[in-house]
Amino acid sequence: MNAEIIAVGSELLLGQIANTNAQFLSQQLAALGINVYFHTVVGDNAGRLEQAVKTAQTRANLIIFTGGLGPTKDDLTKETISRLLGRRLVIDEEALREIEAYFVRTNRPMTENNKKQALVLEGSTVLKNEHGMAPGMALTIDGITYMLLPGPPKEMQPMFTKYGSAFLRRTFSLSERIESRVLRFFGIGESALETAIADLIDAQSNPTIAPLANDSEVTLRLTAKHRDEEEAKRLLDEVEAAILARVGRYCYGYNDETLFTKTLERLKERGWTIASAESLTGGLFLEQLTSIPGASQVAKGGVICYTNGVKEEVLGVPRLLLEAEGAVSEPCARLLAENVRTMCNADVGISFTGVAGPDPLEGHPPGTVYVGIAIRGRDTTVHRLTLSGTRDAIRVRTAKYGCFFLLEMLATGR
Repeated sequence: MNAEIIAVGSELLLGQIANTNAQFLSQQLAALGINVYFHTVVGDNAGRLEQAVKTAQTRANLIIFTGGLGPTKDDLTKETISRLLGRRLVIDEEALREIEAYFVRTNRPMTENNKKQALVLEGSTVLKNEHGMAPGMALTIDGITYMLLPGPPKEMQPMFTKYGSAFLRRTFSLSERIESRVLRFFGIGESALETAIADLIDAQSNPTIAPLANDSEVTLRLTAKHRDEEEAKRLLDEVEAAILARVGRYCYGYNDETLFTKTLERLKERGWTIASAESLTGGLFLEQLTSIPGASQVAKGGVICYTNGVKEEVLGVPRLLLEAEGAVSEPCARLLAENVRTMCNADVGISFTGVAGPDPLEGHPPGTVYVGIAIRGRDTTVHRLTLSGTRDAIRVRTAKYGCFFLLEMLATGR
C-alpha cells in the first residue's frame, strides 16, 4: 500500500497553522503497515486541488484528504472529488439529523449552508463525526481508495482512530504489524552517532534505523514489520542491543521521554529532592523541571543568581573568589551547587554558570559553561563545557547537559 496525504486549506500555505494532520496520519498509517511517500498541501482552489489529485492518482493507491468539508464556499474538497470521480453528492440523513440537533442544543439558528456538511459521495462508507458536524467518507474506485476527513484535528484524529483505521483494515485485509521504538541520545552528535553504527545502518532491512537530529539531541527510530507483534518486538530488541553496545552511554530514554522527564523520574525513584542555582540559564532548568506534573515531589526551589552580587550575598560565594577566579569558573560552580543544596535542604544541588553570549565575559568566549552537581554525602562534581550556537541554544543545551550529567551520576552511583 502506497499512500499520499493531501491537506487542503490556504491557511496552511500561508503559515497560519502547522500541518499536524499529516504528521498524525503518517504515524497512524505506519502502524498499519501502509507506506506514506508523499505529503501535499494545496490551497482552497478547485483547479489546483484537481491537479494535485490527478498527480496523486499516478503514484498512490490510497489518497487521504484533510480539510475542506465545512459549510462555506471555500470548503470544496468533496465537490472537487465528486466531479473528478463522477460520483454524486447525496445527503447522509444521519449526519443531517446530528447537525440539526446540534443547533437545537446550542439554541442557534441553522443557516441553509450547514446542510452542505451532510453531503457525502454516493456509495461511500460514511465515517461518523462524533466531535463536530461534517462526516468523513471513504470509497474505492478503479483500484484507488479515497478517504476524506475533516480539517480540525480534534475532529479528524478521533474519526480516523475509531472509524478510518477500521475501514482500512477491512478494505486491505491488513495483517502485518509495524512496531516502532525511538531511542533518545544526548551528548553525542548526529554524525558521530551515525559513524559508530554505520554498518548497522548500511545492513538495515527489517528493522530499519532512521536517525534524526533535533534540539541538540539525536534520536534513532527503529521500525520492524512482522505479522506477529511479539516477533516484531524481538527484532527491535535485537537491533537495539547492538546499538546500545556501542553508544549506550549516550542513550537516556525512549519514545516521548525527555531529559527533564527522565531526571524527574530518577529523582522520584530515589526519593531525592533538588535545588538549582542558575546564572546564565536564568531559571530555565527549574522551569523545565517544574512544568512536568509531579515535580513538587522533587523540586525544592532555586536561585537565579545572574549577578555577582546575588552569588555573593544570597548564595555565599566569597567576593575574593569572584575577584580571583571569576563567576565563570570551576570553584564558583562548585560553591553555587553546594550552597543552594544546603540553603534549600535538598538532596541535590545543581548550578549553571557561564557565558551565553553574544559577547565574551571575564575573558571567556561565548559557550564557556560550568555545571556543578552537589549530592548529599558525595564529592561535588563540576563539568566544563565548550558549546556553540546562538545565545538561546547555549542556554537550552546547558540546562539539558545538567540533566544528562545528573542522570549519569544517578545511574553509576558516582
